[in-house]
Amino acid sequence: MNGFGPMLKDYLEYNKISQSDFADRLEISLKHMNEILNDNTNISEELMLSISLITDIDVNLIFYVENKKRMYNYLIKRYGTEKNIEDLLNSYYIKEMYKLNWIKLKDKESFVQNALDLLEYLKISNFDNINNYIDKRILYKKSDNANLTKIFLWIKRCDELIKKQNVTEYKKDKLNELLKELIEERNNKFNKEKLIKLFNEHGIYLVIEDALKGTKIRGCTMVKGNNPAIYLTTYLKEKSSFYFTLYHELSHVKSDYNSLKSKIIINDGDLETKSDNFALEQMISEKIYKEILMNRNHEKEICKNNKIPLSFLYTRLAYEGIIKYNSKEYLANRELLNE
Repeated sequence: MNGFGPMLKDYLEYNKISQSDFADRLEISLKHMNEILNDNTNISEELMLSISLITDIDVNLIFYVENKKRMYNYLIKRYGTEKNIEDLLNSYYIKEMYKLNWIKLKDKESFVQNALDLLEYLKISNFDNINNYIDKRILYKKSDNANLTKIFLWIKRCDELIKKQNVTEYKKDKLNELLKELIEERNNKFNKEKLIKLFNEHGIYLVIEDALKGTKIRGCTMVKGNNPAIYLTTYLKEKSSFYFTLYHELSHVKSDYNSLKSKIIINDGDLETKSDNFALEQMISEKIYKEILMNRNHEKEICKNNKIPLSFLYTRLAYEGIIKYNSKEYLANRELLNE
């Protein structure tokens, strides 16, 4: 693949400019000029700017052509054949992302342009750096069988979506206010936009976006600037499962804010049990749950008085084996997010 050199050669010939004259204008040697025109060297950014200044050629065009050449050379050197490069791109599910409108492909027929578009989406310098970045930035149990590539692609999608959100300053001491307001909101019909607005008003980014098929992730937490960011899927469609995940991630915001500035927490064995317990306590406090178990005939009344959705109770009873998932109690009070 040619870089900008042959284009510059055509420009000089068309405008009757000698190579030595143009080299003098750029303050480079004639040998260096020949290497540029014959595409035997990369053009530095400084030289790109200089060429643009003394011609009518847009510097963005020069950079674009040179960048494609460099990417082509990198891909061929690193992966050998176009088939191997195609396999590389497919390993990042580029076709699925394109169908979901997660990624824009400037030229679907060009594997070089697709590679450039993918790296732009990932905000990573090269493909060799991706796994190192994931290992360094994402906190997860090494024994998990999660598809970390799909998780990372989903996180980058969510990173784009938070750009549309306006959040207030985050103040940790006001987190309890959010928890109180969630008690009211969780009893309403699920409203994605309203929930996001509520979190934004408390200084927290919230994205609810389903991941690529087979990702099997519920959520993750991080800090963007000084604002916590919670990314959730609706992988499990039930309202109780969704709120359990939401409270779980809020636990990380509450307890691990400083760690979240350098790590994205998905699943870490040392932290998950504590966060699970926090979620259970927020959904139904242990004190109220024990009261319900001792007064099963009045469980609906107790839930109503404490603003606990019945689906929260029956999901927990089923999870702990007190009732069965196919029981009339559970099925009658099961809530799906989009009902």
